[in-house]
Amino acid sequence: MKHLTPKVSIVIPAYNHASYLKQAIESVLEQDYENLELIVLDDGSTDGTHELLEKYGGKFKWESHPNMGQSKTLNKGWSMAQGEILSYLSADDLLFPNAVSRSVESLLANPDAVLSYCDFDLIDPDSRVVRTVIAPEYSYTDMVTKFICAPGPGAFFWRTAFEKTGGWDPKIHRFPDIDCWLRLGLHGSFFHINQALAAFRVHDGSQSFSLTPVDRAEEAVRVITKFFELPNLPDELILSKPVALAHAHLLVAQLHLRSFRYLKAILELFEVIRLSPRSLIRLQAFRMLRNGLLNRAMHKLLWRIRQFRNR
Repeated sequence: MKHLTPKVSIVIPAYNHASYLKQAIESVLEQDYENLELIVLDDGSTDGTHELLEKYGGKFKWESHPNMGQSKTLNKGWSMAQGEILSYLSADDLLFPNAVSRSVESLLANPDAVLSYCDFDLIDPDSRVVRTVIAPEYSYTDMVTKFICAPGPGAFFWRTAFEKTGGWDPKIHRFPDIDCWLRLGLHGSFFHINQALAAFRVHDGSQSFSLTPVDRAEEAVRVITKFFELPNLPDELILSKPVALAHAHLLVAQLHLRSFRYLKAILELFEVIRLSPRSLIRLQAFRMLRNGLLNRAMHKLLWRIRQFRNR
């Protein structure tokens, strides 16, 4: 029955998230799938992460090493892993108890799929559910041309396909996952599980929610530019390069807005107009710009309301 229960390896890269790490670890240890390997790598934390891991003894593989960043840490973990199916979990996120079993089931039932992804709950710093995020149905064209990254927390992928991508690029800090998924999508489809199987935590210290430095905000354009330098891309993708670049600039504008760099955001919007004017009048553009202006403020307001109610 080994082929029905392939070994799954989950890597947790941990950097100064000791207050959340225990929940992440326990969410993996409580999975209902037995053939599971957990690897936790302390990436030079200074907040007690190492001491927390010591308490677990030999319950799973773990190591501490000098800080080298998320991508190098994950690549190291996946190179240590023995699983046929790989995954990762941020140290401040969670998996629900049936996340692994449902993901394995989906990958086995869909032989063309190289990756499965799920819906997920958005949770606040105190683990209360803010809302459930319904992930978009997979479209490789949309991922390339609209920078829509369907996989969030709870993504699982076949090792054989992942190794063809070369892993995560350590030079990409804000969008290493999208950068990798763009390459992985050239080797097969992604399967969407219409069920929340994970939780994504928003807090001031999370990379996705905190203010984004200029160089990291502008990575979206570098990621798309690098993708179109790959050899042997399908002709229809090559023709879509201007639209893809326009949406990358739109994402940069969103991140500049979220970080209160309004002039830079306006300059990025001029690039969108130059490359693909229609991209700016679509509903997605409105939603992205609205998110850039209001997302952080709205989440903080929700946290404060809930804290007031719980007094």
